[in-house]
Amino acid sequence: MSERDLQNTVAPNPKLAVDFCGIKMKNPIIAASGTFGNGPEYAGYLDLTNQVGAISVKGLTPKGRPGNYGTRIAETPSGVLNCIGLENPGAEHFVEHVLPTLTKYDVPLLANMSAGTIDEFAWMAETLSVPGMSGLEVNVSCPNVECEGMAFGVDPKVVEQVTKAVRKVTKLPVIVKLSPNVTDIAEIAKAVEAGGGDGVSLINTLLGMAINVHTRKPVLGNTYGGLSGPAVKPVALRMVYQVAKAVNIPIIGLGGIMTGTDAIEFMLAGASCVQVGTATMVDPTAIGRIASEMGEYVDQYNYASVSDVVGGLLPH
Repeated sequence: MSERDLQNTVAPNPKLAVDFCGIKMKNPIIAASGTFGNGPEYAGYLDLTNQVGAISVKGLTPKGRPGNYGTRIAETPSGVLNCIGLENPGAEHFVEHVLPTLTKYDVPLLANMSAGTIDEFAWMAETLSVPGMSGLEVNVSCPNVECEGMAFGVDPKVVEQVTKAVRKVTKLPVIVKLSPNVTDIAEIAKAVEAGGGDGVSLINTLLGMAINVHTRKPVLGNTYGGLSGPAVKPVALRMVYQVAKAVNIPIIGLGGIMTGTDAIEFMLAGASCVQVGTATMVDPTAIGRIASEMGEYVDQYNYASVSDVVGGLLPH
């Protein structure tokens, strides 16, 4: 189906409209970074303007990267492992050449950004704070080259420093994407809040690996990879619930959402909106279907707005 045909057949459900950190979305579903390209790749399957709440573009770094060598993706039971290696053209190239092709769609765009130092994070935030961008999603799962390669996201003090550095140079909403590979995710979220972050998104992928028993070698070229898909959903739900009880800033919940029921679970646990990633690799129309299912749930239980679902599981 053509983009024009999609736009003539789909109308947004007003009960699904949300405002996340000042970002107005037609529904609470954000296309997760890394599985949706930059959006137009799915335009033949979805009406990006009416069926998608927002798009978190493919992860960007200060300079272009070729990504990892060898096998980059492998299926696992109820999930997918990937070690893409942040292949991207670089922040400046994105702003100059890619962003102009995206602005024809009436959908908010989040710049997903990674860096190796705090100064680079600040530079990225400045570079990407341009007309057409609605918010910054700061990925702190990347290695900190100033701290012997330890991921930024495992140290609350460093997370607070990164958040402050980004917050200082931009007026856009700052949303920090948290790694689940930590001891206490609530402490990391508190650090984002202390650093002036507007919100958090969680969880990023879990670290895993797969082995080929015939070659007796790792399946992935990078040995380890990020696990996503339904397998991680129980962990993600638990972490969203823990963070929702610990901070006052809003949450984007993600991790294994395949259906509208999955999305509603995350909102009941405290997420104000959700991201859908791996599901779109299985079904390119997944976001539209999930939004429709969420609308059916809202009608079934007579909610005036999907936002009324948020935090329904939390103690009052």
